[in-house]
Amino acid sequence: MPHLYDFETGDFTDRGLLGGKGAGLAEMTHLGLPVPPGFTITTEVCRYFMKTGELPPDLWDEVDAAIARLEEKSGRTFGGGEAPLLVSVRSGAKFSMPGMMDTVLNIGVNDEVVEQLIRWSGDPHFAWDVYRRFVQMYGDVVLGVEESRFQGVLTMLRARASVKSDAELSAADLQRATNEFKAIVEEHRPGRLPSDPWEQLHGAIEAVFKSWMNKRAIDYRRLNDIPDDLGTACNVQMMVFGDLGEDSGTGVCFTRDPSTGARVYYGDYLPQAQGEDVVSGVRNTMTLDDLRGIHPECHAELVGYMDRLEEHYRDMMDIEFTIERGKLFVLQCRVGKRTPAAAVRIAVAIANEGAISKEEAVLRVEPETLEVLHRPRVSPKTSAIPVATGVDASPGAAVGQICFSSDEAVRLAGEGKDVILVRPETTPDDIHGMAAAVGILTSQGGKTSHAAVVARGMGKPAVTGAGALTVDVEGGVVLVGQRKLERGDVITIDGTTGKVYVGEVELVPPEPLPELETLLGWADEIRQLEVRANADTPEDAAEARRRGAQGIGLARTEHMFMGERLQIVQRVILAKTPVERQKALEELERLQVADFEGILEAMDGLPVVVRLLDPPLHEFLPSRLELEQEALRLVRAGRPIGEVRDLSDQVARWEEDNPMLGLRGVRLGLVLPDLYRMQARAAINAICRRLDAGGHPHLEIMIPLVSTVEELRRMRSMIEEEIAAAKERTGHDLRVPIGTMIELPRAALTAGEIAQVADFFSFGTNDLTQMTYGLSRDDAERLFLHQYLEQGILKVDPFQTVDRQGVGRLVELASKEGRAANPDLQLGVCGEHGGEAKSIEFFSEVGLDYVSCSPFRVEGARLAAAQVAARAIAATSDTR
Repeated sequence: MPHLYDFETGDFTDRGLLGGKGAGLAEMTHLGLPVPPGFTITTEVCRYFMKTGELPPDLWDEVDAAIARLEEKSGRTFGGGEAPLLVSVRSGAKFSMPGMMDTVLNIGVNDEVVEQLIRWSGDPHFAWDVYRRFVQMYGDVVLGVEESRFQGVLTMLRARASVKSDAELSAADLQRATNEFKAIVEEHRPGRLPSDPWEQLHGAIEAVFKSWMNKRAIDYRRLNDIPDDLGTACNVQMMVFGDLGEDSGTGVCFTRDPSTGARVYYGDYLPQAQGEDVVSGVRNTMTLDDLRGIHPECHAELVGYMDRLEEHYRDMMDIEFTIERGKLFVLQCRVGKRTPAAAVRIAVAIANEGAISKEEAVLRVEPETLEVLHRPRVSPKTSAIPVATGVDASPGAAVGQICFSSDEAVRLAGEGKDVILVRPETTPDDIHGMAAAVGILTSQGGKTSHAAVVARGMGKPAVTGAGALTVDVEGGVVLVGQRKLERGDVITIDGTTGKVYVGEVELVPPEPLPELETLLGWADEIRQLEVRANADTPEDAAEARRRGAQGIGLARTEHMFMGERLQIVQRVILAKTPVERQKALEELERLQVADFEGILEAMDGLPVVVRLLDPPLHEFLPSRLELEQEALRLVRAGRPIGEVRDLSDQVARWEEDNPMLGLRGVRLGLVLPDLYRMQARAAINAICRRLDAGGHPHLEIMIPLVSTVEELRRMRSMIEEEIAAAKERTGHDLRVPIGTMIELPRAALTAGEIAQVADFFSFGTNDLTQMTYGLSRDDAERLFLHQYLEQGILKVDPFQTVDRQGVGRLVELASKEGRAANPDLQLGVCGEHGGEAKSIEFFSEVGLDYVSCSPFRVEGARLAAAQVAARAIAATSDTR
């Protein structure tokens, strides 16, 4: 198989081989768009490089031949000639990773070629700008020289010339910059800056493949669940120059607004610039309307290509373009990154336009992003006056402490603090800090800058190009007018309006998104898996129902025992006589009846699964250490300690060495049956009250931590006694399903037996994961789980995405054997895996009836369940 393909010959349908960028260049070339010629080195080469540490030895012969073809197509000569050929070398993986890997531009320039460029262009400013850009980028990307060293030179030259941008420097200034850059590289990497264009090309290609495994690329893949073994392609393309005089420029455009989803032409343009200037945010940009005034013919041509590409790809497209001496070139296209709100609007709009089906529309939106749509905005009633206004780069509002470095943002976020990452502009090296921050603010850049694009992809509020701000990262201050803001000061940013406020400003819920209801309506038509919610209060149940939950899959009764009720629970546990315990139980029962009644009313007509008490009793008792400290305080005060000592002794009686594996769940119900009887009776009485009120209650009782069939059989018998008593007392025909959580490996392995006395199984995948791995989730996350993920010991966090090979096999086995023993057995999951898209796909595959998750994840779960069905529909269609 060849190591590379010219754009004309590449199979543009094979994104896995050519990468997204290479496939897009091949496809645009086939469509006849004005794409500068070039070739793509395949991802197979990257995988070979990752495996062996070197590039295939026969690659360079293919590269030499490809450059010769490129010279013939372009009429330019690599390494010299009257019209010098310079090339760019860019990465391009199967899935878009904007800015995460390396690019080297202007390859092929040296001391002799720069003179040829002056003669060819008639513009020394252009030629020296090209040369200084090459030395700067090659030194940084390939040789690892700190970018700040080059920026220091440019800052000094701008100050001397009293100009604001590099484009305003003179040709002499740029020549001086080039020479100083070469000296910096020589100082740090002696003899390593090649003047031979072929050596430059080899070094740049190898650097691009190496960049697949740089930290920012790895971090991005972790955040976006992209496999490490895909590798990147490498695209070598003829340079066209947006800095070749006043009739040249470069830009990035979107066929729709990526922030809102509106069908408007959207983008940035910079005259006399190269593409890196637009995306880096080092210069504030013009709009496409400005381009229309400067180059009306190029604008009209560009708009035509935008329409054509969106129609062809049936999606919003992100397009890079350059104008060289009045001629338009299209350098790249890809499906554009967008905010969650824009993703929903665009999917619904394109479906309503008839370009895609409802199933395709459902597949266009990431389920986990729907939570972002409920993020707040600045209250329109606020009296706060913004201190600056920038570009509304990514919608939503955020309040947080000013933070100037990405490492600091990660540290502070780990301490539970909300931070706003404030930078002059962000770079790909800031990806981890952007992920940790609640919002991003930059003083430079536009709507297509790195900060804007990445923030939109993450669903983070962002304001870019706030030119009133002077950000001094080293000094740790932000100057805005006469005001000085320092590290740790609180600010508010509004990515919907571009406004920046000092201090905390009132935030309010976002406005409803009608298109979301449309999309979720389509999802509900398509999906087969039921979606319920985990909710413990009537308020949570009502919120879950508003978000489309089809019932409650888990109501945790222990959460109803906290707050003011904790003292009653403690009286139940610590009662010295049966009479004392019974009195406390009766008081608690009255409260539990009201709890259950409220949830049943909120979920009227829908199922509500109530889990009886699960945690060990010591969690409801004061800490023995606290009691001992209180006793010491009393002794020092000369006061009696008998009561505190008695309480400490009783607490000690309930303490366990390993409480998570001790007296909890069903074991508690068997050892202290009055407690479970009280809860069952309260649930049944709540059903009767709702029936008396004309309601339609559907309550189910779930027994936690069952490991043997006999445990469930005895608990079922006890609950059925309470049901029978209530029937006789009220005359109601009560039918209350009784089931169990499958959260212990033994329960999963003996599911066939347990199913014979269960009406339903609900997989408690949180505890099942802990028990299967033999670890504590909290301790693992605190001490070592992050290292396991970083080192690749675990590919994914098993508490976020269900472990198919281990936990998943237990779920599958229990489902299969449970249904074999009891064909009417209902199967669900109530761990938080029930709200995660990949886990939902697995649960659907093994035949579960429903998933249950927190109310705020219900909408995402509805969409994820629909995507499973939509992919199945598409697969069926493909096989016909």
